[in-house]
Amino acid sequence: MSTPPGIAPAPAAAGPAPAPPRTLRAAWPALAGLSAVFLFEMLDNSVLNVALPTIGRELHASTVGLQWVTNAYAVTFGGLMLVLGATADRFGRRRIMLIGLVLLGAASLATAFVSTAEQLIAVRAMTGVAAAMTTPGSMALAFRLFDEDGLRVRAATLISTVGLVGLAIGPTVGGFVLAIAPWQVLLLVNVPIAVLAVVGVRAGIAADEAADLQRDPVDVLGAALGTAAIVLALVAPTLFVTEGAGSWQPWTATVAATAGAVLFLLRQRSARHPLLDLELVARPLVSSGLAYKAAAGLATAGLGYLVTLQLQLDWGWTPAAAALGVLPQVVVLVAGGAFVNPFVRRVGLDRAARLSATAVVTGLAVYSLLGRFGYLWVASALVLVAAGMRVVGVVAGVNVLRGLPKNRTTIGAALTDTAAEVTSGVGIAVCGTVLAALFTGGVAASGWSPRQTAQFQQAVTIAGLLLTVAAAALVGWAALRARNAADGGADGPGTATTGA
Repeated sequence: MSTPPGIAPAPAAAGPAPAPPRTLRAAWPALAGLSAVFLFEMLDNSVLNVALPTIGRELHASTVGLQWVTNAYAVTFGGLMLVLGATADRFGRRRIMLIGLVLLGAASLATAFVSTAEQLIAVRAMTGVAAAMTTPGSMALAFRLFDEDGLRVRAATLISTVGLVGLAIGPTVGGFVLAIAPWQVLLLVNVPIAVLAVVGVRAGIAADEAADLQRDPVDVLGAALGTAAIVLALVAPTLFVTEGAGSWQPWTATVAATAGAVLFLLRQRSARHPLLDLELVARPLVSSGLAYKAAAGLATAGLGYLVTLQLQLDWGWTPAAAALGVLPQVVVLVAGGAFVNPFVRRVGLDRAARLSATAVVTGLAVYSLLGRFGYLWVASALVLVAAGMRVVGVVAGVNVLRGLPKNRTTIGAALTDTAAEVTSGVGIAVCGTVLAALFTGGVAASGWSPRQTAQFQQAVTIAGLLLTVAAAALVGWAALRARNAADGGADGPGTATTGA
């Protein structure tokens, strides 16, 4: 049988593929490497935030400069995930992962030679590129290691637990390190993490087979439009916070992001080889998983932003006391990993996603309506959101990958992360905009008047309820889509690799 024109002939078989591991222990080198990748993502920004005052003093950075020390990473990371996920699906997930890890190590080493804020911003942008090459691949490769959904959930839970432990201990460890060493040490720690990840990925994960790679050419115009839309969507929330809702800059960025998103979607509908196949995204299992992740990102970012302001500015807690105040959330995020797999086994993947996303939205509603009446309500909201996030962060991502062909898994993971990143930015923008509209005076000033306290509480209630309604709508829509997937079976595991 002849090969159709324009399609490269399939390579000759190199022998039977190795059988997938039947236990997590059998895949420990790969899981160690992939866990190191996720540890980097969680640890990196948490330790950097602790060092920002020191960095500002030593590099003579302005407030805006410090803002971009963190934003340079977030914008490049979020903006490039889709295009680099599509690249990995075409040129090899393991290969792109290893290149990204080398770049991560190089960017971390470059921190030792930084002498200005501008140089640090450039290093952080390069680190964001490395994260965009590695983070989506960690979940995509973990998914592909196993052929049974239970093991996939357990692997994703293990990887996320390692990362959350890093997130939990990062600020404390960072504070101790700053007491005895230069701030650069906090970022140089990424070098041994990158080395561990390289060793684990090379030893435990086989190179991608040509038959499992996407062979369509990259949609360059679509990639440019998609990247621009995401970057602008991530920059706009920062502008709302730094420039204020009365400035033209955040609104211009918002309009440009919306226009870019519309043009991107139009391009994907008309392109012969789209970067993102909208028919695949519209599959019930995929779209429901993305909506669950988006709802969780919206609610979690909004809650984190508002609670931080309430504890320190409204209630006057010290930073140390505020850190203890969010400890219930940290404990649930870290310890909850032991309960994810039993819970999923008991109720199933689809129901677990729905229930956990609902818990996140309920936690935000509890805080919005009752958080002003005392810390017990704040702690209850934090626990509900953390418990829901612990589950939905794993199962929604697994559901998205279950609904995609084998040659689209990395862009699927990238799309999941992008949905959470963008909606997190939207959540912060909504809170910052409502607060700016209702609060008179400087929110960071000490000694609020009773009127300002009332204004802040009103802003918290309005912003929290706006996000609660939006997140609840996403969860409701996702539940309907998941029901369609269960009824129709249109996009379950083993779907043919369209577009290969």
